[in-house]
Amino acid sequence: MATQTIVQKYQTHTGDTGSTVVQVALLSDRINELTDHLKQHKKDFDSRSGLLKMVGRRRRLLNYLSSSKPDIYQELIKELGLRK
Repeated sequence: MATQTIVQKYQTHTGDTGSTVVQVALLSDRINELTDHLKQHKKDFDSRSGLLKMVGRRRRLLNYLSSSKPDIYQELIKELGLRK
């Protein structure tokens, strides 16, 4: 999915490009694309390390969101299809 459509879908107000929800949605999209890439290119270890960094960043953002706004957290993980 294109970056602009993801931002428009998850933004809380006009011009919102950096809220936690938008960041998690963008990271999830990039993680899914990179996961598909790594299924074909199993020896691409540099991309794998980048993937692990993105997963860690998304996890930290989700931990923050779950402690600050649990209702939005539950809705987001359900919509993105993530595990708790």
